[in-house]
Amino acid sequence: MPADTPTHARRLSLSTRLFYGFGSVAFGVKDNGFSYFLAFFYAQVVGLPAQTVGLAIMVALILDAFIDPIVGQLSDNTRSKWGRRHPWMYGAAIPVALSYVLLWNPPLGWTQPAQVAYLVAVAVLIRTFISCYEIPSAALAAELTTEYDERTRLLSYRYLFGWAGGLVAYGVTTAVFLKPTAEYPVGQLNPAGYAHHGLFAAGLMLFAILVTSLGTHRQIPHLRAPPQERVTFGRLAREMVGTMNNRNFLMILAAGFFLYAGIGLGFATTLYFSTYFWEFSSAEIAAFSLSSLTAAVLAFLIAPRLARRFDKKPVAMVLIPTGVAFGVGPIVLRLLGAFPANDSPLIFGTIFVTNILYVGIGVCANILFSSMIADVVEDAELKTGRRQEGLFFAAIAFANKSTTGLGIFTAGLIVSAVHFPTGAKPGSVPDEVVRALGTVYAPTQLVLYGTAALLLTGYGITRASHMETLRKLAAAADLAQEGEPAASQSRLD
Repeated sequence: MPADTPTHARRLSLSTRLFYGFGSVAFGVKDNGFSYFLAFFYAQVVGLPAQTVGLAIMVALILDAFIDPIVGQLSDNTRSKWGRRHPWMYGAAIPVALSYVLLWNPPLGWTQPAQVAYLVAVAVLIRTFISCYEIPSAALAAELTTEYDERTRLLSYRYLFGWAGGLVAYGVTTAVFLKPTAEYPVGQLNPAGYAHHGLFAAGLMLFAILVTSLGTHRQIPHLRAPPQERVTFGRLAREMVGTMNNRNFLMILAAGFFLYAGIGLGFATTLYFSTYFWEFSSAEIAAFSLSSLTAAVLAFLIAPRLARRFDKKPVAMVLIPTGVAFGVGPIVLRLLGAFPANDSPLIFGTIFVTNILYVGIGVCANILFSSMIADVVEDAELKTGRRQEGLFFAAIAFANKSTTGLGIFTAGLIVSAVHFPTGAKPGSVPDEVVRALGTVYAPTQLVLYGTAALLLTGYGITRASHMETLRKLAAAADLAQEGEPAASQSRLD
């Protein structure tokens, strides 16, 4: 079947899945750095006020998020011998690496306002460049296949490599670059370690982008060509507004706002909880990369099986609140006095196991969530006649970035509201401050994740409805192809 027909429902080879999935290493590394280290680094190491850091990161992410729909639309309409997506992917590789290095090397001796401005500017820069790669790359999932279960399988590779790449960067950073020294007995406070993280992570991202771009290059003949239409800003604007008329997309977008806000809040407070709430050592904190990697592997194995057995929506609605329950459960139990003390030999193993469950269930839910977004592409194509993979994934990226930024900003507000000290050593923070951190964090997460799950009730695409949509698109394509010879003959006459 030609690649430009709407039922491009083919099974993909293992090498295609691997090359496609490996590209998410770049996004995973960048996202890991932003989520785990950035707020902590600029607040606890550089010395900026935590609420100011949170606000600066949120502003940067929201400004960048408005670029995503533009990148998605331009990618959808790019015409080149390398197709719609690959020119963007190749072009972003070096700028992504260079801008990430700058992020972790703020100028010394500048005033606080100047350092805040630097943080905002460079954060916008790196996230803009990663958008120019990530959005076209993510859109390939909906182009490579339209098959309901194959999409989930393909995206499971993407999430596996995304988590693996991010955790490799996290593990190397915490175990090697932030290793305690005589000068910095608390390794997380060593500024040189973050500069080394920037260089290592930038190299890893550059490698991942080039490998996935080259590895998927041979798929270009099978991908969609853009419409033969003149691209104008007015048309791009109308199409972007038109995406908001799709109810299924609106509901998953709304759910995404709450889901990603919770994810951003969780990531931004991870080092605070690991360092001060549980009082883990640097080596123990580094070991959590293994628990998260184990969780990602389990999700990679389990999510496609769940999608084959059940519809995606009900499974995601169960997994989202279940996962966060494991995430905040130990914190709630500690606040209630029903959890082992930090000097107990049980504490590390217990948190290690609950982290596997929390992350594993969350990754499963996110794989299904992304696969549901891909299924909206055909639903919208049937209603509008336009195929806009880049625009749909860009809109979700907008939700991800803007609300992840809101989550990081909220983390800064929480840290500031409980009067958390700057540069404090583990064990020196007053107990009431540590408890206040958990008291605010846990219910906030339950509300955010619970709301996301409830909003998914408005999403109406099922396996059966998706198959029916593909059937109607195929019938329309057959009619169009049958009409082409007649139209050509009419012109000749």
